[in-house]
Amino acid sequence: MGRNVIDPIAAWFIAMEELGEFIGIRFGRLPPGATEPEWIFLPHTEFDGIGGLAEILRRRGAKVESLAQIKYPVAPSWFSLLRALPKYLSPRRRVKWGSLEKGSGPGDSSKAPTAVAWHLFDDRVTTQIRHVCRKAEVTVNSFLLKHLTKAIRPSLKDQSSVVPWMIPVNIRGKVDRGRDTAVHTSYVGVRVQSYEMVHDVHRSVYAALRSGEHWANWQMYLLGRFITAGMRRSLVATGLGASQWSLGGFSNLGDWDREKEITQPDCQGGWFFCPPVLRILSVGAGCVTFQNRLSLTIQAHPDLTTDPAVCKLWVTNWVKEIEIDLASGLEAESAGTRLPA
Repeated sequence: MGRNVIDPIAAWFIAMEELGEFIGIRFGRLPPGATEPEWIFLPHTEFDGIGGLAEILRRRGAKVESLAQIKYPVAPSWFSLLRALPKYLSPRRRVKWGSLEKGSGPGDSSKAPTAVAWHLFDDRVTTQIRHVCRKAEVTVNSFLLKHLTKAIRPSLKDQSSVVPWMIPVNIRGKVDRGRDTAVHTSYVGVRVQSYEMVHDVHRSVYAALRSGEHWANWQMYLLGRFITAGMRRSLVATGLGASQWSLGGFSNLGDWDREKEITQPDCQGGWFFCPPVLRILSVGAGCVTFQNRLSLTIQAHPDLTTDPAVCKLWVTNWVKEIEIDLASGLEAESAGTRLPA
């Protein structure tokens, strides 16, 4: 996409790049028998996570015909933006980090982060996660987000802090961007309290969706076409271009090729995904399930740390929290509770 083409969504990512931020979406493939993924980056000006993975698989010969559509039925509305205005105008409260290993030296925010770690579950554990969440009537997203937050808490200055996350929302099916792999993503902001359980996180996510917060944020980005490039850069730099300051972004690309019909050699193995990180969005956590194997990936902005060991510890904690909850089957939380699907 040429920079002379006015795209109201791409313009925001261009502003980030002009501020020296790396806007590549991280994808990875762990070939059968390999011990380290091969990393692939696609620009967020042209793709979102779902579109990017589809593009990569198609380039490798896989048949990916239709992409996932928005599931939540709330229709686009300018009223959602009016309701959300107080949140945009409220003060930005940042969560403070504790002492982190900084790495061997200052990082370059214009290049792919070096602090990254990952984990790939096998078929059995992935099926167990899906089963436990279905039985407890929560989404896999809520389950993963709750345990991600708990995994990162020990690194915060105040471990009882409310942790705010940016969660992308796929809006395909309600918005037509011309190319199915283009950016069809808005977001909601979810704040996770230290005492909350998986069901509480689930309720918070659906409350944001019911209020149409993802449509409010989409409309705000579209309104960006009426402001100058300098104003966009200023809003991004100060964090005022989003509805809240967020510790990081959490994104799950969902379930891909569960029937294992993609057989191209260059597509086999485990697949990974992670959203970009920014100075104002310092942690990226991404998940994707390919051929019934769920992967977790975390990366950190270079200003936060360049040490992969920091992210490795977070991933290790994340896996541990998931395994603890799988062992209990969420029985204590799910007793007598019914939640929205």
